[in-house]
Amino acid sequence: MKLSKRHLAIGAAFVSAMIVTGIGIAAWIVYEPALPEIARPSPSSFDRGLVAKGEQLATVGDCIVCHTAPNGAPFAGARALPTPFGTLFSNNITPDEKTGIGAWSLAAFSRAMRQGVGRDGSHLYPALPYEHFTHVSDDDLKAIYAFLMTRQPVSQQAPENQLLPGLGFRPLLAGWKLLFLRQTAFEPQANESAEWNRGKYLVDGLAHCGGCHTPRNLGGGEEKGREFAGGVAEGWNAPALDTTNPSAATWNADSLFAYLKTGSNREHSAAGGPMGPVAEGLSRLNDADVRAIAVYVASRMHPSRDGAPAAVAAEAGIDNRSAAAAAHPEADLLFEGACSGCHAPSAPMNVNGRPLLSSTSDLKADDPRNAVQTLLRGIEPPGEKGPYMPSFSNTVTDRQLAELLAYARARFTNKPAWPDLEAAVGDIRKENAE
Repeated sequence: MKLSKRHLAIGAAFVSAMIVTGIGIAAWIVYEPALPEIARPSPSSFDRGLVAKGEQLATVGDCIVCHTAPNGAPFAGARALPTPFGTLFSNNITPDEKTGIGAWSLAAFSRAMRQGVGRDGSHLYPALPYEHFTHVSDDDLKAIYAFLMTRQPVSQQAPENQLLPGLGFRPLLAGWKLLFLRQTAFEPQANESAEWNRGKYLVDGLAHCGGCHTPRNLGGGEEKGREFAGGVAEGWNAPALDTTNPSAATWNADSLFAYLKTGSNREHSAAGGPMGPVAEGLSRLNDADVRAIAVYVASRMHPSRDGAPAAVAAEAGIDNRSAAAAAHPEADLLFEGACSGCHAPSAPMNVNGRPLLSSTSDLKADDPRNAVQTLLRGIEPPGEKGPYMPSFSNTVTDRQLAELLAYARARFTNKPAWPDLEAAVGDIRKENAE
């Protein structure tokens, strides 16, 4: 059929209309208005009780960890945040008017926390876990705002982000939000206790536990339907917080509370990697909220107990030294010289309550990553006190470290040997150097 000029004109007009409509919809999705600047509020204008509440809530969110550079001023930003898409640098959230949030209203702050939009209308990267903060109540955001606005202002501009080509174009983040951001308020479950609901509110919201403990898809969004099934954070495996956790039987609300509050638990191990600063922060949180978090997480690991506390499955200390030494004689000598002072079953630290290696989740895990990282990076106490272990990165070769780990797994667990361990050690060492 031959089309007339009239038909062609109508078709062209239709196509043009569709293009304009598409551009309009895209612009509507991408565009966010700037909100007016305000004069920095005086610290004395905020109620002291509200500020104290905000301090506790900011502690739950671990704001100081991401927004403080090594040896930097608290909350002044510029901390490097590695991601699969490049390196982001955290923003200054002190009340400095030029480089921080001193000119931000409560409305601008709340929009950033829940929608990932800066005061100037720019889209923020989801390193700020606004997909979790969307669940936080108005009152709690108001309290956090009061706390931050009463901190010491610091003039510090974050370095430019170092992202893969094209990903520095912030309007693309509107598409990411369209795919992955679900703005929903927290809804308590009537059939659960107030403590359980408080724990869920904190875990799903400010604590953003799923940010590390949930697997992510290729777009960097958390995989729906697999909440708390385990993830990766800063080169460490973040274990599952559900029934699939291989050490679920050794966790209950009491042991989780002790671990979260102190960074160590007899039936597990010491908190290492990015979990260390989390435990340090929770050590300053009120006991009731830490207990609520523990109760909720325990219910994820033991969902069929109808609220009854799970009994910790105590394991007898495993020590297969003879068999392990026969299989790894060099590592047996290395362990005696470098490790036995702290980790031999009869070592004073073990006798006085330090977790036995036979209880260590990382040594029993199917993936050796965290065990490798512990030896390569060590464990630094995040505060003035806490568990400590030196790094062996510069003192042992990949082969020696692999032998030592194979020996420890053979001696202190009944699990099968890790395959290709030396290659795994080498790969993780390279990752750490990048």
